[in-house]
Amino acid sequence: MRYAYEDLSSGQFEELIVFLCQGLLGIAVQRFSDGPDGGRDAKFVGTAQIYPSKTNPWTGTTIIQAKHTNGSNRSFSESDFFSTSSTNTVIGKETPRIKNLRVNEQLDHYMLFANRRLSANTESGIRKHIADKCVIPMESIYLCGSEQLETWLKSFPEIPKLIDLDPVDSPLIVSPDDLADVVQALAHQRSTVSAVLDDPPAPRVSYEQKNVLNNMTADYAKEQRRRYLKETPKIRSFLAAPENLELMRQYESVADEFQIKIIAHRTDYQTFDRVMEYLVNLLFGRDPDLRRHKRLTRVMLFYMYWNCDIGVIDDSETDQALPS
Repeated sequence: MRYAYEDLSSGQFEELIVFLCQGLLGIAVQRFSDGPDGGRDAKFVGTAQIYPSKTNPWTGTTIIQAKHTNGSNRSFSESDFFSTSSTNTVIGKETPRIKNLRVNEQLDHYMLFANRRLSANTESGIRKHIADKCVIPMESIYLCGSEQLETWLKSFPEIPKLIDLDPVDSPLIVSPDDLADVVQALAHQRSTVSAVLDDPPAPRVSYEQKNVLNNMTADYAKEQRRRYLKETPKIRSFLAAPENLELMRQYESVADEFQIKIIAHRTDYQTFDRVMEYLVNLLFGRDPDLRRHKRLTRVMLFYMYWNCDIGVIDDSETDQALPS
């Protein structure tokens, strides 16, 4: 299960990385206090336990840095993180500090962890850049992105518990990744999608009754219906197309995730209006593709509600969903 690293504070993420490095390098990994530290978040001096391998471990001084972002679906390759033509980036600002530590013989190896996606080409490019600028052998530089971080935490399953990192006991946080794929594809093909499904789905209750069950205000429900109802046949047609089977599966995965989270945290919100607006703002804040297609993202959320994929859909669920 993927952890929502973007929901952690920078301090929590740094603590997570320190515990991980204690597993990789040794219990003597030293975390530095908050404040200016010459580019160091943590340090290890000695022979590593298992990194890069038990038979050929690093020896000497290893400097460890953790770079956290609150954004979702971010990557190492973004221009604010790394660019060969600018020093006003995360890597650009750290390079002089790393070089200074190297020149003063306070660094033999360097590790950088970030909750960003990291491709193989970007990884080799950044490592070469740091190696050239700081006179460090490439084999003494390690970059870890979110994919590898997930793998490490499967090898050290006790670490999330040490910082109370629990993907189940989390706020109403949902991943925008799959929804972004669906929205992008729909935006690209929207002009060619024919409205062949003109009738709305047959809900277990009427739209008006569903609004009552979910405590959605009449004004909000009316405005949602006025603005977005005309788009729902197009979405149904698009998702039903055989060539969009994988997108349909992604949509269903997103709807399931949203519904489970909403059920778990419904009592945190007075009205379903608040739930919908919370989700909209969360998705816009976490994915640039959804921000580029704001109206279509709102349409997709309305479609989920209209299609009875999210929200209470019969009286038997009311007691679990409505606030006391």
